[in-house]
Amino acid sequence: MKNANFRVVGLGEVLWDLLPSGPQLGGAPANFAYHAQALGARAQVMSRVGRDENGRESIRLLQARGLDCSTIQHDETAPTGTVTVTLSGNGIPAFTIRENAAWDQIVATPEALAAVREADAICYGTLAQRDPRSREALRELVSAAPPNALRILDLNLRAPHWQRETIHWSMTAASVLKLNHEELATLAPMFQLAGDESECVAQLGRRYGLVAMALTRGPRGSLLWTPGESVEHDGVAVDVRDTVGSGDAFTAALALGLLS
Repeated sequence: MKNANFRVVGLGEVLWDLLPSGPQLGGAPANFAYHAQALGARAQVMSRVGRDENGRESIRLLQARGLDCSTIQHDETAPTGTVTVTLSGNGIPAFTIRENAAWDQIVATPEALAAVREADAICYGTLAQRDPRSREALRELVSAAPPNALRILDLNLRAPHWQRETIHWSMTAASVLKLNHEELATLAPMFQLAGDESECVAQLGRRYGLVAMALTRGPRGSLLWTPGESVEHDGVAVDVRDTVGSGDAFTAALALGLLS
């Protein structure tokens, strides 16, 4: 696979996960871009950080990993985002997300629009749409992607930072959807989905005209749906320490696989 030919852009939040073990740079779009870069793509992060130490360290770490940070904006007043993360006994995280972060004020700059227009794949979620300012900008950026680019929605529901309208718009704009089994359970009554997981996935895929849809199911593996086929994988047994960012790695591998 000549992954280096593919240009991918992660759109949305860059933030610091404040874990029990210490701070860790994260945010689903940044994680996605990092893993896509590690798989050989040319990856770029489109976000906004504060003019503070967390913001400077964010840029430094992303650049050290080879990521293009030219479309990361700097906010003069709002701080770089932070999330307090607590882990359950089986490594499942719970998130407390700081309000009024720099990434709530993303702007669709000419530089950001140019990057999106050259992308083979973009990845976005619902969290960066919690504020009307970043929501408007993100929607403009997603709409600017080339018609043949993969528009990947990593649903990434973080209560209470989502609304049904946000989910509906995001799925309407997407060509690929990635979600986990808990998020599917949330969507089922919201969108009147019926049947088992595979049937609910197929109903969503057909309703929104998706070219592919991936469902992660923790220790039960994953399911990949396309209009003509549905494939399940039992997963690989691992010693779980924590699951923060694992879904983003899955999304990056999915993106590069579909592009290839």
